[in-house]
Amino acid sequence: MRMTFFPRSLKSSFLLMLVVTSFAANAMTLREFRALEAASKQGEDYANYYLVGVMEGALEAHAQAVRQGAKPNICLNGRRLEPRMARGLLDGELRRNAGVYEADMPVQLAMTNALATAYPC
Repeated sequence: MRMTFFPRSLKSSFLLMLVVTSFAANAMTLREFRALEAASKQGEDYANYYLVGVMEGALEAHAQAVRQGAKPNICLNGRRLEPRMARGLLDGELRRNAGVYEADMPVQLAMTNALATAYPC
């Protein structure tokens, strides 16, 4: 017979907290992103792949929040959103709001704001 000292919900909450903090700790900043771009001949390719992942992650996180009852702020409404568009979205957001984003802010923040600006509800 296995004895447990913590209820299952507490274990689940701890695991969720551990996962969330590990993702937050690994978020790439704009400074690190620019360094990745300039790192080597393939740096720009790596940065583009990273941006595609950030864009897809932001869309999935938004969809999950909407499923849980949050108000949508990114609405594609049948419009196309392709991986090759990630770079333009981020660069446009950083140009439009040049004084807003600091180098230590996460790339995910800028990408999420870019998506909300380009695809408003």
